[in-house]
Amino acid sequence: MKKTALALAALALCTSAMAQTSQKVTAGKASEYGLVYTLPLTALDIYLEAELTEEHPGEFYNYARRHLGINDAVTTDGRGASLKSVTIVPRGVADPDQQWLAQFKNGTSAYMTLSPDNIPLGINSEGVAEAVTPAIPAPKAAAPSPLETPEARQAVTQEMARSASASKKAELAAQRIFELRETRSDILSGQADNPPADGAAMELVLNNLAAQEAALTAMFAGTRSSRTVVEKVSILPDSADVNGKVIARLSAVDGIIDADNLAGAPVTLDIAILEEGSLPLTEKGEVKTFPKGGVAYRIPGRARVTVNYAGRPVATTEVTLAQLGQVFGINPALFTDKKEPYSLIFDPATGAALKLAPMSQQ
Repeated sequence: MKKTALALAALALCTSAMAQTSQKVTAGKASEYGLVYTLPLTALDIYLEAELTEEHPGEFYNYARRHLGINDAVTTDGRGASLKSVTIVPRGVADPDQQWLAQFKNGTSAYMTLSPDNIPLGINSEGVAEAVTPAIPAPKAAAPSPLETPEARQAVTQEMARSASASKKAELAAQRIFELRETRSDILSGQADNPPADGAAMELVLNNLAAQEAALTAMFAGTRSSRTVVEKVSILPDSADVNGKVIARLSAVDGIIDADNLAGAPVTLDIAILEEGSLPLTEKGEVKTFPKGGVAYRIPGRARVTVNYAGRPVATTEVTLAQLGQVFGINPALFTDKKEPYSLIFDPATGAALKLAPMSQQ
């Protein structure tokens, strides 16, 4: 079974990038007034954003409750991971089984705009379907812990450094924390013997005191840090329901890893077909005949897709898929009418006909 996934929007391609790489092909004598193109399948680029956390005990974690009343100090090294968000960008990939020839009248100047993969973007139009491009999350590094700041070195007094007893060091560190708090209180209340000269100086002093206190407190409470990683998983849905398919795994050590790597917890996919594309009918309820030499397009279907992690859904949405659709055609004479030729804009992700209108209404 081919891989399957979800999408945030039916159109999530970058319009400017598509326009820059598209090519314009005119139906002329050399091509016998025919244009060859390929309808797409809908591929999905899934961006998985994971948050990775680390915990490390402080030097004085055994004394956290005694000296500072901290009951939840970190006592052992630990790692964790969670799936923070899922973002999907649909894109069209050429379907080798859906290559078509659109045949136009001799002597006409109809043209087609194609992607680099020969997927149709438009006929008699150089415009590209307006895209709704979701924001792709960016990875974020962990912020420095309080113990990694320059102020952390300032917080350690000479007496603490000279002491060989862990218990004594913890006692001195706790005393220093209370001294820092008292100094800050004196500055804010205006009772300091040597107050800062102005507001900017006061801010610098207060920030320094806060950083020193945070560093000393971390020696008791420990440190907790988090960073985010982002990985793209590209998959091609098929036309069948899917339940519990593993598309990636999440490891507290390595982040997002391959689906077949059992070192992580699974990220799974459910997909339920909501509607399959159907061919148009005549007034008598009969399927319409494909026009001779017609311009082929897709009538896509819809599916509901859910991504799960740790036993709960992280994202659920509906997506339009070419794979669930039917192929039909538009009479090519519309595009070469001498009085009022038409233009057509395709959805490059599904091959659907998005806008069919006279060229004067572009």
